[in-house]
Amino acid sequence: MSRVGLKTITLPEKVTVSDKNSLITVEGPKGKLEYQLPLGISLKQEDGTLTVQRATEGRSHRALHGTARSLIQNMIIGVTDGYSKDLEILGVGFRAAVKGAVLDLSLGKSHPILHPIPEGVKVTVADNTKLKVEGIDKQEVGQFAAEVRAYYKPEPYKGKGVRYVGEYVRRKAGKSVGK
Repeated sequence: MSRVGLKTITLPEKVTVSDKNSLITVEGPKGKLEYQLPLGISLKQEDGTLTVQRATEGRSHRALHGTARSLIQNMIIGVTDGYSKDLEILGVGFRAAVKGAVLDLSLGKSHPILHPIPEGVKVTVADNTKLKVEGIDKQEVGQFAAEVRAYYKPEPYKGKGVRYVGEYVRRKAGKSVGK
């Protein structure tokens, strides 16, 4: 039994959801997203609420039931409010800049790192070290932020690197010189 899949989704006023051959299209004030429902999963729409239903009690249908419901819920939140991730860069000489559709990162390597910004994702840089990644697709925003962080993960000795705002990095003591 999927507890998540059984919950109903309430539709905000400005959001429209259409279902054509199990292709779900969600349109709202910020944009439009599409999702192909897996086989055996269907969507039922009644006066301002959505219910995700499964065809059988088989293992694969039960597994996909809650996932499909969560993805549709995330699409609705995305087209109404949007998603954002905040990153910060720590380290002497480390900086970031947006140049057209490319994020230019200087992270202490011998070359600048040029990371393409996908369509539908907006990146803003403040103070050369604070990045804000925004978009309507939760997966795209999170994936882009994770890719940028992966270039130089925060290291435990000096704390340098790219980290999420509020992320705790456990520090280690350096070498101790003893006789």
